Amino acid sequence: MKRDSRLSGVLHCLLHMAELREPVTSEWLAQAMQTNPVVIRRLMGGLRDAGFVASAKGHGGGWVLTCPMEQITLRDIHEAVGAPALLAVGHREESPGCLVEQAVNAALEHAYRDAEALLLERLGTVTLAALSRDFHRRMLESGGSLHEVSHDV
Repeated sequence: MKRDSRLSGVLHCLLHMAELREPVTSEWLAQAMQTNPVVIRRLMGGLRDAGFVASAKGHGGGWVLTCPMEQITLRDIHEAVGAPALLAVGHREESPGCLVEQAVNAALEHAYRDAEALLLERLGTVTLAALSRDFHRRMLESGGSLHEVSHDV
């Protein structure tokens, strides 16, 4: 099963935007993320609808953060990108006729629900600002520079 990377990808984009502190085009973000600008626009659409980003067209336009990073949690962002499944596990059969399989599914379903609830709770405690601070700490410890953040774009 392919893992859904929307949350990770959009967090990456948002941290770039926070570092650059100026409008960032979908094309620039796509190059940094090694993807297509359409993918970036799709990701950002949910964030725009949630009020976390805005975009402007034309010369000097692009995406900007519209909300303080301290007010945006990873859970908020997860929900804004469509709340994709957090766990990449599932049942062998969704509607089995076998009673053994039914018992297995029931036990696993309970564990999966508990794990997802715990993960969502944790995502709700981490802000975009905390993620940015962690990035800055790592950059300082590695002796890196903001130029490296751009992925040489």
